[in-house]
Amino acid sequence: MPRLTPIHYGKFCKFLDYVGCSFKHQTGSHLIYTRTDLRRPIVVPKKKQLSMTVIQSNLRTLVISKEKYLEIIKIIK
Repeated sequence: MPRLTPIHYGKFCKFLDYVGCSFKHQTGSHLIYTRTDLRRPIVVPKKKQLSMTVIQSNLRTLVISKEKYLEIIKIIK
């Protein structure tokens, strides 16, 4: 089974757009995304490589499995 690996924040933002999230605003070096069915916003730090912890936390908020995430990442290359 493939593992999560750190990715550039820009690619993660493309993933968020793909799953229906919309950019709301930027606070300092953090991008804030929302979606109507989410209880809290998705926060993406503008870092060259997002850590696996940040990715996993946001996937939990989105209620998206690791496998589905990896499929989508392959599609949006």
